[in-house]
Amino acid sequence: MKTKEEIIETNLKQKEFYNVKKKNFATKLWSSLREKTLKKIRKNIGILDESYALHKVWFGDLSNKKVLDLGCYAGNSLSLTLAQGAKQYIGLDLSDVAIAKLNERLKDIPTATAVAADFLSDDFAEKDFDIIYAYGVLHHFPNVDVLISKLNEKLATNGVVVSYDPFETSLPIKIIRMIYRPFQSDAAWEWPFTKKTFFKYDKAFNIEERHGLLGKSKWFFLLGFLPMSEEKKLEIGKKWHREDWEQSQTSLSALFSCMHVTMLMRKK
Repeated sequence: MKTKEEIIETNLKQKEFYNVKKKNFATKLWSSLREKTLKKIRKNIGILDESYALHKVWFGDLSNKKVLDLGCYAGNSLSLTLAQGAKQYIGLDLSDVAIAKLNERLKDIPTATAVAADFLSDDFAEKDFDIIYAYGVLHHFPNVDVLISKLNEKLATNGVVVSYDPFETSLPIKIIRMIYRPFQSDAAWEWPFTKKTFFKYDKAFNIEERHGLLGKSKWFFLLGFLPMSEEKKLEIGKKWHREDWEQSQTSLSALFSCMHVTMLMRKK
């Protein structure tokens, strides 16, 4: 298991990767599948909109909260919502190129700023965050114990982490990732959640709410090969998503059949 210092060293390579975004063929292929196929599915059957709407509910009233937008790159879909509403907002990312772009977007918000730094490094001294928003970020840390310790250190009393990350607990996805991983140019910092990862977060925090996504609904694309109307396909896809969304709250088997998980985790 990598130490904090080893992860920080790896993150220097991650910073360079995201500054230039130089991907090999395998990584480009997987990115294309993820962005063109999975993102299209999430958009078409309402997964993206529902996730963002839920995150806003989990944020609550931001007016008296200090917020860390962790691994935000040049800004995610809710960065400006957080920046405009929070008492204090800090966007944090490894990429200085991305952070320069985000600071340009934040220039008219006096309570908001963006910082290029490593979350694990002592150089990033800010703490007492009421909310840490980590959209597609927590799975970039190979040592979950180191990350959990840092999250708890940075959270204020009763603070929360709002997360969204990929799972590799579904057997078909696990097999695909195993085939792809040896050729992946960003493998050193891509660690989709396993069952063990989930249980570590469950032990360290109070998971107040969780939802799995792309369980049954990950097969939505197969409906494209069937002779039925687009309306019927969408109806089935939305039904599958609703089953994933609701059943994953109480059933671990339903949760672990999903490709993604979003969680509201409160500091103990």
